[in-house]
Order: sequence, then structure tokens, then C-alpha cells
Amino acid sequence: MLSFTDVACRRDGKLLFHNADFVIHRGRRVGLGGANGAGKSSLLAMILGELEPDEGVISLQQQVGMTHVAQEMPTGDAVAIEHVMAGDQRIAAIAAAISESEASGDNERYANLLADYEAHGGYSLKSRAASIMLGLGFSMSELERPLSSFSGGWQMRLNLARALVSPNELLLLDEPTNHLDLDAVIWLEQWLLQREGTLLLISHDREFLDTVVHSMLFIEKGTVHLVSGNYSALEAWRAARDANQQALHEKAEKRRAELQSFVDRFRAKATKARQAQSRLKMLERMGETSAVRVESPFRFGFATPEHLPNPLLVLDSIRAGYDDKVVLDKVACSIGSGDRIGLLGVNGAGKSTLIKTLTGDLAPLNGTRTPARQLKIGYFAQHQVDNLPTGSDAVGVLQASEPSLSERDARNYLGGFGFGGERALQMVDTLSGGERARLALALIVRQKPNLLLLDEPTNHLDIEMRQALVDALEGFEGALVVISHDRTLLRSVVDELWLVAEGRVAPFNDDLDGYAKWIVDSRRKAALVDEVPVGEASDGDASAGKARKRLEAERRARLAPLKKAVETTERALQQHTDALDTIRSELADEALYNEENRDRLAALLASEAAARQRQSAAEEALLEAMMALEEAQSA
Repeated sequence: MLSFTDVACRRDGKLLFHNADFVIHRGRRVGLGGANGAGKSSLLAMILGELEPDEGVISLQQQVGMTHVAQEMPTGDAVAIEHVMAGDQRIAAIAAAISESEASGDNERYANLLADYEAHGGYSLKSRAASIMLGLGFSMSELERPLSSFSGGWQMRLNLARALVSPNELLLLDEPTNHLDLDAVIWLEQWLLQREGTLLLISHDREFLDTVVHSMLFIEKGTVHLVSGNYSALEAWRAARDANQQALHEKAEKRRAELQSFVDRFRAKATKARQAQSRLKMLERMGETSAVRVESPFRFGFATPEHLPNPLLVLDSIRAGYDDKVVLDKVACSIGSGDRIGLLGVNGAGKSTLIKTLTGDLAPLNGTRTPARQLKIGYFAQHQVDNLPTGSDAVGVLQASEPSLSERDARNYLGGFGFGGERALQMVDTLSGGERARLALALIVRQKPNLLLLDEPTNHLDIEMRQALVDALEGFEGALVVISHDRTLLRSVVDELWLVAEGRVAPFNDDLDGYAKWIVDSRRKAALVDEVPVGEASDGDASAGKARKRLEAERRARLAPLKKAVETTERALQQHTDALDTIRSELADEALYNEENRDRLAALLASEAAARQRQSAAEEALLEAMMALEEAQSA
């Protein structure tokens, strides 16, 4: 379906890759890997036609549609779900043609277009868009919110949802998990596995690649390799190749040494001169072989904390939230000096709220936070990456946090985080997202903390830096609490999992695979389960128990009519859909378009238009009923 033949790519005079020669067949899911700057994004740009190859030919089968995630933030007056629905351009084009034919009175074309609209899923587009948005972490109440009300990260999720709605055969995704929580990553993973079509995916998430892709394209030292299997298969292939190359190199070096020894010993002897000359020519003909050097550009580790009090931090009967909104209640936990905890929970459950409460940045609404006297926190979050001082270079930022540090020592230290040579003198506002994240991590490591609180530390980091972070965290002797959508990191560095759900924090007595099942089950039950609100009464108090039961009964009474409204509108929507299907079946009769049936055709078309309006109104009513129910459940 897509082929590269002897393709070369240069950017700013630098050769990224050459002699790229591969074929991607229809229906295959292919990962694209390589170090930062290897040419992954340039390869995607070539496929999209945004960049011309310097050499070679790129061929794409005719009539193969492509979709990629727009990098521009969505603007305009549209609401979120309308922006997402517009990703199905085929439906939009048919809808425009329907309006045109209806206005012109071309009844036959109008009827044919209606059939096309139905065949291509026009009537289910809104529900498909809503399903994708909910999977990516949007709530029902957010579907109708204006685009301008979302933050940058959520606008990127909207662009991702818009791309997923598209029916085009070839889907190009560049780091789609960067702005997602773990629950959304798990949903996207399963959605891509069920999607029919071809996928080309750039990702630095090992487990995501291992689950999703059939094969890997890998750019290395100017060469593009296509390897069958997932990312783990690629690593095994590289290891075997490098071992073979190292063995050949050692064998060649041994042979070179033998020939040189013979030449050195017998060059001056007349009886051996001819043989020595022959060996010398053999030496000259031997090609150079390179030893394998598999070395990460990142080298850093956490120093042993100066103090390790136990416990480091205790939360007792904490109620946390913002203004009048309680997010977490009755939080009681103790973090010991050797604890390594991963926080799980769906988007909006309160994971970041818990982290901010642990750091002390968010004062509790009630309860006590008791830190050890020698507690020293290292805190990483996206807002710290965004708020790095832009009027300085990386060396200046580090020296500002540690004035006694010399420029030489600062540059040596930053080299371990990929800021070698002149990169250490780059201004912060010119750094990429990944470089800023590395600089923020460098500042934290330098602090010698005894408690690390990390909120999505792998965002924008490539696979090599993620592995370096895993290695450093494995050697860290303090305590760790981490939120991450990178399951490879979680599996490697945490010993226990805490689940943040329904306003509570509790141990999760299962592994990450069990959490994936919990996510699926929770979503299946979401519309049916009546969640108990965050309460104020003590469980052990009998009168409080009665009060809680009374509140639950009042809540059930309050939600009952809203649930009934959802069920009623669902039935109404199904009835209108069935009626519309019946009319369309009649419109499919070719004899209806004969002259003698003109009046009946006109009547059916009028009935079809009215039925469409009723169906659309029922769909809107269902969405409104579901939003009302969700808002009441979360109140």
C-alpha cells in the first residue's frame, strides 16, 4: 500500500537517512522508532507530502486516504463534539450534498445521498464521536463545551479524537499517549487493536508499542530497518545483530594481529619476503570493522539521601479539594523511607490533588499533614517544566539553584542529561518539550531528595531517557510516589499500587493487568452504578450511619427520575431509528422513481425528513439526559 524506494532525506544539510527501501502492506500496524533527531518526524512529513524526498520515490496506492493528528490548537465557536465529528470529512461532504440536492429538488439524487449517508455511518457519527471522547477521558458534560474552554493538553486530546473519528485507511500518530492518563492509554490501545486499517505510529512507550504493532521501522545511523514483530522483537534483533557484529570485529582484529605479526617477523628475511609481502597486501585489503558501542547518551543517578527518617510523611483524616469542591476525603496514609508507590485512577479522580497535598502545595480542607523534620521533597510536574526560566540557558538555570556551582561542573553534570557541548548553553525558550523535561529532572536529582513525588515524569521523553530514568529510580534509596501512563516504568520501579477512586485512596491489591480489567469493568458499570458521595460522617458512629443511609436514600430518590429519563429517551431514539430504517427500505425500491410514483416518492421523502428530525431531536435529548444524570451523580 505504501512503499519507499531508495529514499534519502536531508534537513539543513544533514543526512538523516538514505537508501530507505521498505513496503507497508494494507492493514498492518507499524511502529516507527529511533533516537531523537534520527528522522522519524521527517519520514512522516514525507508520507503526508509536507516534505519532498531528496532522492528516491515514495508511492501510495491511489484512493488511500490519510489522517494525522493536527498540531494546531483548535479554535472557533464550535463545541467539542462538533470539532471531533468534523474529522469524518466523508460524512460532512455527503451532508453538504444532501442539503444541495434537497434545495434543488433533485429527489432521486437526494434519496441516493441519504442511502450513502446511512451506509457510511452518518446517523451514528455523533454517538461514535462521543464514545471516542469518553474513552480519551472527557466527561459527558464536556462534550458540549466550547473549544476555547479547554487547556492545551485537552485540546490535543480533541485533535486526537478528531483523527480517530476519520474513516481513512492510513492513520499516522506521533506520540499519541503524551497527554493521556493511564486509563486513556489503555482505552486507546484496545481501540487501535480493533480498528480496521493501517497504522504508522511513533511512540516512546514500550508497552504500548509491544501491544499494538505488528512490525517496527527503526532509523539508526542513517539507515531505515523494517523488523517483523513489536518493540521487544526489535530489541532482540538489534542485540543479535550487534553480538554478531562484535564477534566479526573480534575475529577480524585477531586475524589482523596475526598477519601483522608475520609481516613484522619475516619482512627482512629473504626466504620469507614474498610471503610477508603477500600478508601485507592482505592487511591492506581487509576492510575496517567497528566494535559495537551501545551507549546511552544519558548517565545520571540519585545520590544517597543525607537523612532517611521513617515515616517521611503522614496524612491523617485529610479532606482535599479546591474552594467548596471536595475531591478526596478521609485520606489516611503513611509514607515510609523505603516505600515505592504508584498511583492509579481514572482522569479527574484526584491523583494530582493527592500529589499536591503530599507536597504541601495544596493545603488540606480538613485533617493534618505531618512531615518529618528532615523531609526533603523532589517534585516533578508538567507546570514546573512549563515554568522554567526562559531568559537563561541550562547552565544558568542550574547555577541559579546552586550558586556555588562552577560553569565547568554544571556543564559536566548536565552532560549526563543529554546537554553535552554547546547544548548546555542553549536558551531555555529554544529547548524542546523533552529537553525541558530533562532539565527539570536534572534540577530535582541535584537536590538530593529523600521523597520523590513524580506526576507524569516521562512525558516528552524518548525511550533511551525513559530507560535512564528507570535505572536511576531503581537505584534511588528514598521513597517514591509516582503517577505515570508508562507501564514499563511503573512495573520497574514501584512495589505497591494505590487506587484513587470515588473520593478515597486505598491499596490496589492487584497488578497493572488487573487495573486494566478494573477500568473496563468500571466503564461498563458507570451508567448503572450509584456512587456514594464523599461523606462527612464517621463509619463507626451509629447515628452517622443512619444519616448516611438517609442521604443515600435521598440521593437514590433524586437520581431515579434522571435514570428513568435516560431509559425513556434511549427507547424513543431506538423507535425513531427503526421508523427511519423502514422509510429508507421503501426508498430503496427502484420502481419508486418512475414517473407514476412521483407523488408517493414525494410523500416518503417528506416522511423521511420528518423522521430524521425526530431522530436527531431524540439523540440530543438522550445526550442531555445523560449529562444531567452524570452531573447529579458527581454532585
